[in-house]
Amino acid sequence: MKTGHKLPQVTFRTRVRDESIDGPNPFRWQDMTTDDYFAGKRVVLFSLPGAFTPTCSTYQLPGFENGFADFAAQGVDAIYCMSVNDSFVMNKWAEAQALENVKVIPDGAGEFTRRMGMLVHKDNLGFGLRSWRYAAVVKDGVIEAWFEEPGLADNHAEDPYGVSSPETVLNWLVEDAQGAAA
Repeated sequence: MKTGHKLPQVTFRTRVRDESIDGPNPFRWQDMTTDDYFAGKRVVLFSLPGAFTPTCSTYQLPGFENGFADFAAQGVDAIYCMSVNDSFVMNKWAEAQALENVKVIPDGAGEFTRRMGMLVHKDNLGFGLRSWRYAAVVKDGVIEAWFEEPGLADNHAEDPYGVSSPETVLNWLVEDAQGAAA
């Protein structure tokens, strides 16, 4: 995927809380599309190998969550975290991380990730198909900036992290704004 490309059109199967449902599981299925998430907004999308995994839970997700105000100050309307995990897992991870700012997107079947060219085998870790780690600044569904970790490959022996970090993406946004102002 490269800057200037439009995001693939996909329908995501999500579970949302619905207070009209009684019982211990007050959630219902809600289909969300690429346009529901990205149309008419400037957002940061970051994708990672898996919910509850160490780098994702310790650095990447908390960094975007805690830095939300800085991103908003640079004209970002929303920050989305995507993973090839189902909605149940993504919702529990969001709850465990006490997310208030970052929204999670479940790509349970990996369709969006595949169409982005970022679906990799992680059988060496027992994960199966997962997303390679990346981030993007997306405006109205079109990629403005792309941050892909080096070494994209099936069963990569490492999990590189740095290029798609919140700090790297925020630095790009600040520099982009300064360039536009000059």
